[in-house]
Formats: sequence, structure tokens, C-alpha cells
Amino acid sequence: MTFLDHLEELRKRIFYALIAVGVAAVAGFFVSQRVLDLLTRPVPKLVYLAPAEAFVVQLKVALVTGLFIASPVIFYQFWRFVRPALYKHEVKYIAAAVVVSSVLFVAGVAFSYLVVVPVAMKFLLSFQSPKLQAMLSIGEYVGTVGAFLLACGVIFQLPVIMFFLTKLSVVTPRLLMKNQRIAVVLVFVVAAVLSPPDVFSQTLMAVPLLLLFELGVLASLLARPRTGPLDH
Repeated sequence: MTFLDHLEELRKRIFYALIAVGVAAVAGFFVSQRVLDLLTRPVPKLVYLAPAEAFVVQLKVALVTGLFIASPVIFYQFWRFVRPALYKHEVKYIAAAVVVSSVLFVAGVAFSYLVVVPVAMKFLLSFQSPKLQAMLSIGEYVGTVGAFLLACGVIFQLPVIMFFLTKLSVVTPRLLMKNQRIAVVLVFVVAAVLSPPDVFSQTLMAVPLLLLFELGVLASLLARPRTGPLDH
């Protein structure tokens, strides 16, 4: 394929993904109130500061719900785009790759909702005082929580990313295993930044990230050529 052919293929895959998100968002609008109730569970009370803010938030929630529902289609379109870069014996694994990417995305969103958001909200609201009361806007809150959910969903794609980087010879399994200590330090630094300053919260945040890195090392081992040393 020429460069222009690749651009045309990318345009087509993005178009299909957007259609899937649009259709899923329409369906998501009908359950957006239930989703909003789930998202706002960690906080006691919210306000809206503009007449249309609550309605706009409903639309945002519908869009995020649409992204969640359409995630398998999005990952399928991505894998179809990279299909020409795969060998013939690797094409048959596209279906498995779509399933793995979708499961990791759902796991990331679930981890964010069950762990990251409650811990983050508890920490941020702890700065209240008799003279300083929190008045949370529904728009700002949903935007922040939505960013957390999507960010964790993307972060949980780390094993898939490491698989591709190995396929592209950017990294090797031996390089990853050699730098595991550095990875552990970086993970705990990230956990310390994202969580409140206590050991329990930081460990709760760090353990899944460490597991993702180890899964990434395993994915890198699977991606390397069947013959030759780990450096290949």
C-alpha cells in the first residue's frame, strides 16, 4: 500500500468507528441518567451553574457511554488498520486481540470507577474547612470523572502497546526485564502522584499498574520471533 492508500484506509476506519460511537451514544442517552447516578455516587451533592449545564452533561454522559459500548468496534477497526503490517499467520489473532483490548479497557474503566475515583474524591474533598466548603459543578465533576475513566481504560492497554513495540523492534523482552526495577520505581511515583499520601492508597494504585507491566513483559515475549535470543 502507498502512503495515500494508508491515509485512505485510516480515514475509512475512523469513519466506521465514529459511526459506531454515534449509534451507541444514541442508545446511551436513554440510560444516561442511570449512568450519571452511578458516576455521582462518590459525592453527596452537586449543582449546575448554567440553565443548560445539566442537559449538556446528559449529552456528555451519553457520549462516554457510547465510547464504552462501542469500544470493541473501535478496537476492531484499529486492528483492521494494522492488519497489513501483520504476517499471514498472525492475521488469525485479530479476533483475540480485539477481545483482549476490550477486556483490558473494561477492566481499566472498572478499576477507575471502583478505586481511583472514590480515593481521588475523598482526598480532594478533604481540603474543606469551616470557611471553605466545596460546591461541585456537575459539568466539572463529570468531566473530571470521565477523564479518569478513559485515561485508565487507555493505560490498561499497556500490554497491547508493549506487544506492538516489540513487533516494531522498538523494545525487546530482555530490555524490559532488565529495567523492571526502574519500572517499579516509576509505578510507585505515578501512584504517589495520583493517590492520597498514605501507604494503603498508593499500594492499591500501584499493584494493578505493576501487574499491567508484567503482562506487558509477557506480551513482549509472545511478540518476539519464535527463534533467536530474547534480544531479537
